[in-house]
Amino acid sequence: MTAARLTGCGTAIVTPFRKSGEVDERALRAFVEWQISSGVHFIVPCGSTGEAATMTLDEHRRVVEITVEVTAGRVPVVAGAASNDTKKAIALSREMASLGVTHLLHASPMYNKPPQRGIVAHFTAIADAVNVPVVVYNVPGRTASNIEAPTTLELAGHENICAVKEASGSLPQIEEILRHRPARFSVLSGDDALTLAVMAAGGDGIISVTSNAAPSLVSELATRCAAGDFEGARAIDTRLSEWTTAAFIESNPIPAKAALSMLGRMENVLRLPLVPLLDKYEPTIRSAMAAVGALQA
Repeated sequence: MTAARLTGCGTAIVTPFRKSGEVDERALRAFVEWQISSGVHFIVPCGSTGEAATMTLDEHRRVVEITVEVTAGRVPVVAGAASNDTKKAIALSREMASLGVTHLLHASPMYNKPPQRGIVAHFTAIADAVNVPVVVYNVPGRTASNIEAPTTLELAGHENICAVKEASGSLPQIEEILRHRPARFSVLSGDDALTLAVMAAGGDGIISVTSNAAPSLVSELATRCAAGDFEGARAIDTRLSEWTTAAFIESNPIPAKAALSMLGRMENVLRLPLVPLLDKYEPTIRSAMAAVGALQA
């Protein structure tokens, strides 16, 4: 399948829930539209930020279905489809492909802790089974295993594996991938704090948490980096820095949900075992939203 090369800012969107527990479809539609109108380059539903781990299959399908409908082909949709069971990952990938997504996001298997050859086998089986490009997601902080640079580069040789979201936090590892990757293979930062550094080293963009509440600024940061305007990018990065820190003051997406509630975008509702932001951190989030111009100081 031919799909757009992933570059720029992609928002790993939160999933709005109502206090009664169900997905807030109206808020989701408005939120996706706001992200696109704010300049985000692609949308990533049902990842860890989207609380996919605590959604039913029907809910997962519906969130992706709505996202595809609202985007209407204007930007790519990179649907989360991860599982630590390869057969389940393939089944969910086929389900997402049937909805018209442009790409699939797959984290390295969590809990199982496969060796590097097992990680290669997992992603290869998925990429062989579907006709939608696969993005590899390396996030050792959640999966308990790192996808090493040689493993990522081996996967990059597969014609249906198009990118990596790199959240290892290791710039040397990311730079090794950048030095040896195929030209068609995108390297995306998975850490908002490292976006500027990764793109300065030659990376292609960011799959962002902070763009949930500051989509225009994070998109502009990525655009300026891509254009080589690193002086302008540094100024934006500095403006974002308070929010970049605050967005992870508790487990993601707790701070993002709190910020979006303050902005009136959705209710501050999370699925257990995630819980709302501690009251003592609310001033921190409000201050960060003021710093990015989203709220009055």
